[in-house]
Amino acid sequence: MTVVTLGVHIVDVLTRPVESIPAGQDTVLVDQIRLTAAGSAAGTAVDLARLGVEVISLGAIGDDELGDFLVAVMTRHGVDVSGLVRRSTDQTSASILPIRPDGGRPSFHVPGANLTVVPADVDEDLLARADVVHLGGPDVTFALNDPAFFAMLAAARAAGTIVTMDLLSNMPDLVQATTAFLPYVDYFLPNEEQALAMTGETDPERAAHALRAYGPKAVLVTLGAEGSLIATEQGTVALAALKIDVVDTTGCGDAYCAGFITGLVHGKEVAEAARWATAAAATVAQGLGSDACLTDLETTLALLRA
Repeated sequence: MTVVTLGVHIVDVLTRPVESIPAGQDTVLVDQIRLTAAGSAAGTAVDLARLGVEVISLGAIGDDELGDFLVAVMTRHGVDVSGLVRRSTDQTSASILPIRPDGGRPSFHVPGANLTVVPADVDEDLLARADVVHLGGPDVTFALNDPAFFAMLAAARAAGTIVTMDLLSNMPDLVQATTAFLPYVDYFLPNEEQALAMTGETDPERAAHALRAYGPKAVLVTLGAEGSLIATEQGTVALAALKIDVVDTTGCGDAYCAGFITGLVHGKEVAEAARWATAAAATVAQGLGSDACLTDLETTLALLRA
C-alpha cells in the first residue's frame, strides 16, 4: 500500500527544557537539542515510514543546506523524496522551538518554499496510483486551492484513492479558505482550534458535523489532553487520550494522522484507525520532536494493550 503526503515540509530545531529566553548574550544549559523533518507532510511521512507504510512525499524545499538535511533525514527514514521540488529563490521552511517543561511549544518560523507549491508541482498520475493521498497543510500551500488541483483530486478519488487532510496553522483566514478542499476529502483531521475557526462554532462536536456536511465521510477533531472525537453519518464517538508523561507536543497531530492512515491501509474501520492514531500521538509526545520514540507499529500498538 502506497501513501503520498503532499504539502508542508519543515526543518525543526528543538531544545528542552526552556523556561525563558536568556538576556543579552547569556547561555543556558539544556538537556537536549534535535533537528527533525517536520510539517504536516514531511512529519507525517516520516511517521508513516516508521510505522511500516510505503510513502512518497511531495512539496517544495529550498536548494540550500536545510533542504539537503531534509532530503537526507527523510531518505534515511525510508521516505521516497524524489517528488520534492528544489527552489533556488526560496529557503527551506524552518522552525526553532524552545520546548517548555510542561511540553508547550512556542515557535519562531520561516514559511519559505512551502508557500510556492503549485498544481504544476504535483504528479497527477501518482495521486491516482496511490492508495491514500494525505494533504498536509493546504492552508499554507494555498496555491493548491485551484480548480486544476481539485480536478486532480477528483480523478484520484474516482480511481479509488482515499484522500485525507490535516492543517498546519490556526490562523482563521487561512484555515477558513480550506473548506474549498473538503468536497474532495474523505477524512479530515483538524485540531479543535482549527475546527472552531473554520465553522464559527463554539463546540467541537457541532464543528465536526458542520465540516462533515461539506463532504468528508468522517471528521476527526483532536482535542489535546482530552483525546479526540470522530464525527460520521452515524453520530459522534469520543476517544480518550492515553495517560502518558508528556515531554513535547510537537508533531502529535502529524503522528495522529500517520497512525490513522496506517490503520486505514491495514483495513481498519474508522474508530479502530483512530485508536491507532491515538497510540501514535501518545508515543511521539513522550520525547522531543515530531518523530520522537516512534520506532515501529507493534511497539506503538502495545500502548493500547497497556
